[in-house]
Amino acid sequence: KNIEVAIADKGWDEGWIVAEPPEHRTGKTVAVVGSGPAGLSCAAQLNEAGHLVTVYERADRIGGLLMYGIPNMKLDKSYVQRRVDLMVEEGVTFVPNTEIGTDIQATELVESFDSVVLCGGATKPNDLPIEGRDLNGIHFAVKFLHQNTKSRLDSEHADGNYISAKDKHVVVIGGGDTGTDCVGTSVRHGCKTITQFEIVDRPPDERLPNNPWPEFPRIYNLDYGQEEAAAKFGYDDPREYLTSATKFVGDEDGNIKELYTSRYEWVAGDNGRPSPKPIEGTETVRPADLVLLAMGFRGPEDTVLEQLDVERDPRSNVQAEEGKYTTNVPGVFAAGDMRRGQSLVVWAFKEGREAAREVDRYLMGSTDLP
Repeated sequence: KNIEVAIADKGWDEGWIVAEPPEHRTGKTVAVVGSGPAGLSCAAQLNEAGHLVTVYERADRIGGLLMYGIPNMKLDKSYVQRRVDLMVEEGVTFVPNTEIGTDIQATELVESFDSVVLCGGATKPNDLPIEGRDLNGIHFAVKFLHQNTKSRLDSEHADGNYISAKDKHVVVIGGGDTGTDCVGTSVRHGCKTITQFEIVDRPPDERLPNNPWPEFPRIYNLDYGQEEAAAKFGYDDPREYLTSATKFVGDEDGNIKELYTSRYEWVAGDNGRPSPKPIEGTETVRPADLVLLAMGFRGPEDTVLEQLDVERDPRSNVQAEEGKYTTNVPGVFAAGDMRRGQSLVVWAFKEGREAAREVDRYLMGSTDLP
């Protein structure tokens, strides 16, 4: 990784990486819905093949998850923008502030373009529908992160158009990368305290027998957000395992002021699958001025898929076989989290490139794309 990054950085610094528009155009048109990692990689490959590519993005900036889902301290947005600018020079058309399914009907794209690729991500967040959920100060993590990055890019936070954690008791419910980003961002805002709840048990310090090399090690570690919280507040770790909220409590103005939590254990149900169950006698009341829900995502949003009558798999993702990426709608393909569910950026890049290959094959009868 470090070698590849060093080569790429050197290439940009020395001006070796320049626009390379295709020598010939095929006359075929492709609409890509979503400008995240899958959409960008797909658009770049299709443009290289000579097709006329238009990428639609509902946000005001291009980049999707790369722009607004990942905080600046993990991915400087200048790196995203320089790649987008390069793609514009190479002939890709980007249309921001345009939501397919609302501003433009999804069926219009199918009628207007030779092919459509759905790369809208898995952006429907999991909720926590317990007592007090409607109180002010409880937000989905993606909203918190999106507004923070947008305000920073627009005005270095001078406009105040973001959810501030400054001087607040912050509780992050859920782990994973999104939860870590919420912790790191809250610390940078100047929160009073930060606590993170994970419903699963603490991972072991070393690999278990069922997790041998070369599998990814499922072991305990401190990510950057937890490291920074530990350094600022003197924690060993801001995370509390096998713990979650059971009730939110507000003040007279309808603002969150505290929450009840319980310890949990995983118990096998009638179907044999384990599920979390609160342990009696472990209930605790905690102060909370800001609660961020980082509990993962349930799948893609419905509007576009319903307008096109796209079939879905049992997890509500687009039904499209990996390696082919074709949906039940002729000429419509799907890639990235919209197809596979919430996953890593590298998988989205891979799927976007592979979907471009299959779109090219569909349009031309054969393909030279990798």
